[in-house]
Amino acid sequence: MTQLDVRLEAPELGDGASAEGMRAKGLNGNSVGLMGSAVIGVSTVAPVYCLTSTLGSTAGEVGPQMPAVFLAGFLPMLLVAFAYRELNKAMPDCGTSFTWTVRAFGPRVGWMCGWGLVIATIIVLSNLAGVATSYFWLLAGEITGSASVAELDGNKFVHIVTCLVLIAIATVISYRGMTATKGLQYALVALQLLVLAVFVTMAFSKAGSADLPTSADFSWSWLNPFAVQSFAAFTAGLSLSIFMYWGWDACLTANEETSGSSRTPGRAALVAMIVLVGSYLATGVAAQMVVGSGDQGLGLANPDTSDNVFAALAGPVMGPSLGVLLFVAVLASAAASLQTTFIPVARTVLAMSTYEALPASYARVHPRFRTPGRATVTAGVATGVFYTVMTLVSEHVLVDTIYALGLMICFYYALTAFACAWYFRADLLKSGRDLMFKGLFPLVGGGLLAAVFVKTLADMWNPAYGSGSSVLGVGSVFVIGVGLLALGVVIMCVMSRRSPAFFRGEVLTRSTPALIAEG
Repeated sequence: MTQLDVRLEAPELGDGASAEGMRAKGLNGNSVGLMGSAVIGVSTVAPVYCLTSTLGSTAGEVGPQMPAVFLAGFLPMLLVAFAYRELNKAMPDCGTSFTWTVRAFGPRVGWMCGWGLVIATIIVLSNLAGVATSYFWLLAGEITGSASVAELDGNKFVHIVTCLVLIAIATVISYRGMTATKGLQYALVALQLLVLAVFVTMAFSKAGSADLPTSADFSWSWLNPFAVQSFAAFTAGLSLSIFMYWGWDACLTANEETSGSSRTPGRAALVAMIVLVGSYLATGVAAQMVVGSGDQGLGLANPDTSDNVFAALAGPVMGPSLGVLLFVAVLASAAASLQTTFIPVARTVLAMSTYEALPASYARVHPRFRTPGRATVTAGVATGVFYTVMTLVSEHVLVDTIYALGLMICFYYALTAFACAWYFRADLLKSGRDLMFKGLFPLVGGGLLAAVFVKTLADMWNPAYGSGSSVLGVGSVFVIGVGLLALGVVIMCVMSRRSPAFFRGEVLTRSTPALIAEG
C-alpha cells in the first residue's frame, strides 16, 4: 500500500487512525448516516427562518427578479459543494475549510479561513436566536389572544433575556451530542417542509384575489437575473441569496461522526442543496404572486415587514387557524437550527485547537458525550455576548449582520473552493472528471463568490447599504464585516506567538496528493 493509500483510507479506520499529519479528535464515530447527515444540512440552513428574514430584503434589492437571484445564489454554492465533496474524500477532517486550506495554502491563510467560518457561525447563531425569540412571543400572543403578550418582544430587556435563555438551552443540547435529539430534528425538518408546502399551495390558490390587491401575475422574467435594474442591486441580492444557502456544509463538519466519512457527507450536502433550492424557488414565486414584490401594503419589500415576512403573511394567506402553523414553523426552524449550527463552529474550533492553532483547552472532548464541550460552551457565550452588544448598539442589528454574514460566507467558501483546485492541481489532467470536479467547478464557484465579496466590500462602505445606519459616516455593515475580519487578524498574530510550531507549518503541513504519493 502506498503512502497515498494510507492517507486516503486512514480516517475511515476509527478514532485512532490518522496519517500524514491528520489527527483524530475522539468524536463519536459512525453515529450519523446519510439521511441524518442531510437532515443536519437542511436543519442548519433553517429554510423557513431564512425565507422569513430574507424574502423581503431580497425583493427590496432586486424587485420581481427575486426568484432569479435565488437561482443565481444556488449556482456558486453548488459548484463549491463539489469542491467540498472532493476535499472530504481525500481528507475527512472535522476542521473542513480550516484543515483543507492549511494543506493547500499554508497556516495563515488556513487560520483566517477557519476564523471566517467561526465568526459567520456566531453571527448566524445570534440571528437565529433573535428570530426564535420574536416568534416565541408572537406565537405566545397568538395562543393567548393577547396583543400585550406579543408586544413583549418589543421590550428590549425581555427580548434579550429570552434570547439568552434560548441560546443557553441550545448550547446544553449541543453539548450532549448530535444524537441526543435525533428524532426531534427529523420531526422539525419535516414540519418546516410540510408547512412551506401548505403555504405555497394556499398562496397559489389566493393569488389574484380581491382581498390581496398587490398580487402579481407570474412572469418568466422573474427567472431572468439580467433583468435586475443594476449590478449593485444584483450583488446585494446575491449576497442575501448566498446567505440563504449557508449551512449545508455542516454535513461536512460532522464527517468524523458520519458512517462512510469520506463519501456520505458530500452526498448529504448535495441532497440538502436540492431540497433547499426547490423550497426557495417555490416559496419565492408563490409569495410574489400572492402579494407582489412592491413596498406598499403586504408587498414583500415593505420596510415595515420585510425583515419578518411570514409574520405579515401568515393570516392573509393561510387564515387565522392555519396561520398559526407558520409561526410554529418559523420558531421550529430557528430553534432546530440554533442547535445544529453549533456543529460547525464547535468542530472547527476543536480541529484548530487539535492542530495547535488555538489554545489546547479547546481540544478537549467530553468523555461521555464525545462532543467538543468547551468549544460548544464558548460558542454559546460568544453568541450571547455578540447578540446583546449588537442589539444595544443598533436597532437594525438583524438586517445589518445578515448583510455582513454574506461577506463572511463568500470569504471562507471562496478560499475553500480555490484550495480544492490548488490542492489537486497535479490531478487535473488525469481525467475529464478530475478536471471538472476538482478544478473547473471549484474555480468558477470560488471566482463567483470572490467577485461578490469584492463588490459587496465596496458597496457596503455606503451607509445606504443594509439598514442605512452608519458609524462615523461609514456603513455599519462595513464596520461589522471588516471589523470582525480584522479582529481575526489580531487574534491570529497573538496565536502565532503562543503557538509558533503551527504557524511555521510543522503541525499541519502543506501538500498535494502527488507530493504525498512520491514522499
